[in-house]
Amino acid sequence: MSEETTTAAVQRYRDALAGEQPAEPIVRALLDRSVRRLQLLCANLLYRKYRRLTLPPLNLHPVEMLDAVVERLLKAVGSVRPQTVRQFFAMVNQHMRWELNDVARCLDEQPRAVEVFEDMLPAPPASSDSGLTPASRRILKAIDALPEDEREVFGLIHIQSLMQSEVAEVLGVSVRTVQRRLNSSLVLLGKELDDLRPT
Repeated sequence: MSEETTTAAVQRYRDALAGEQPAEPIVRALLDRSVRRLQLLCANLLYRKYRRLTLPPLNLHPVEMLDAVVERLLKAVGSVRPQTVRQFFAMVNQHMRWELNDVARCLDEQPRAVEVFEDMLPAPPASSDSGLTPASRRILKAIDALPEDEREVFGLIHIQSLMQSEVAEVLGVSVRTVQRRLNSSLVLLGKELDDLRPT
């Protein structure tokens, strides 16, 4: 396998997308090249934020999720082509979230199986269309409200699980700048969500 980093490969394919060639073969080659990174991102997001989807009745596996995300990305590049490595990772992250939210919504909309002694069982708690608690929705809203630079760094590190050095390479800034933006995002989130801290 080539020693070329995933980030360098993304930039190379992005440059190809800027030309007149058909987008789909280029994007497929890019996704094939970065499949290990994408599998890691899918697994991290699935098991950390949407673990209930890995349990019965869905038993969703990261490989199945990745297949669906790849299909979304192939459709997306028909109208939106990432102009930078930064935009590519942002697009991947967004489509991963959309896919998992759609799966969670479908699960919540399924009729509950009737139990033989249903009247003896406690009623299940009402679920939202995404399965998120009010506190979780507040946290996501606070993240979305961060300034763009801070939100981007926070998402790449805490959602996509990139190392600070990788984030610096993706964004074209120094590691010190990444650290500063990350610290700023944590301070802002701490102020906004202070009442959620455990006592």
